[in-house]
Amino acid sequence: MDRTSADDALAAAGGRPAAADASPAQPASDPGSRARAIYDLGPTAIFASKVDPRFHYCLYVPPAVGRGAKVDLLVAVHGTSRTSFLDFRDGFAEFGRWNDVAVLCPIFPIGVLGDGARSGYKYLAEGDIRYDRVVLGMVDEVAAKYGQNWDRFAMFGFSGGGHFTHRFAILHPGKLWAASIGASGSVTLLDPDRDWWVGIRDLPQRFGITFDREALARVPVQMVVGDADLETWEITHKPGSATWMEGANDAGRTRPERLRTLAKSFEDAGVSVRFDLLPGVSHDRIKALPAVKDFLADVLAARRKG
Repeated sequence: MDRTSADDALAAAGGRPAAADASPAQPASDPGSRARAIYDLGPTAIFASKVDPRFHYCLYVPPAVGRGAKVDLLVAVHGTSRTSFLDFRDGFAEFGRWNDVAVLCPIFPIGVLGDGARSGYKYLAEGDIRYDRVVLGMVDEVAAKYGQNWDRFAMFGFSGGGHFTHRFAILHPGKLWAASIGASGSVTLLDPDRDWWVGIRDLPQRFGITFDREALARVPVQMVVGDADLETWEITHKPGSATWMEGANDAGRTRPERLRTLAKSFEDAGVSVRFDLLPGVSHDRIKALPAVKDFLADVLAARRKG
């Protein structure tokens, strides 16, 4: 935690930040308040989820929450490396502080079933795990902890997180006030003639959910990818792989091509899509964040006008 964030969090919890030329800050009125300031406000510690302790999360919580402020929520989903959860917690911190938005970053470890699989969370179901339900449980948990109403939230994900975000939006559009889909390597089209994950024909059988076209059409959606994000080694599905099915590569060869195909599928269903093709950008999540922040700020401004 940087000095400014620590001081802000301590002040929010009732403590006193240290002067620049003084000894370390005096303790808050009790150890519990000081611990909350350090671990629960600003850039937080990493917590095990109560809904399933195999999975973890961290947050950025605006210090004003410690004084009772009500804020919105952004769920930011990591990619395959998993390390981007910290990039997103810290990368959205300034945005969250000045726009009254908390940031929840779930952490889904590789090989949670003991098989070394990297990509199960991207498709929302893996063995007995429903990752969409895990996230919904995390949201309920942190909403109760911080006294917030987060019945609806925004979601952003890049790469593997982009997989997760657009599929979550298909299953749970009523939970979202915005969705930002970054550089998804593979896409699920709103195709009623193909099964999951290429299409949505078997959603009721697979997830117990009927696709709600009208609800999805009410969600502002951004799709963002670099025009130089052209490597295909990781996104080309091959027969015999865990994710192979007929039509797996039909949406295009590269990430920009596949995201364009997804945008058309969403638009054909009545969804308004903002498509940001970033010039000169490869598969770089950090360079995507300014466009994502612009999109979220626009949606927040419209949403808060009522």
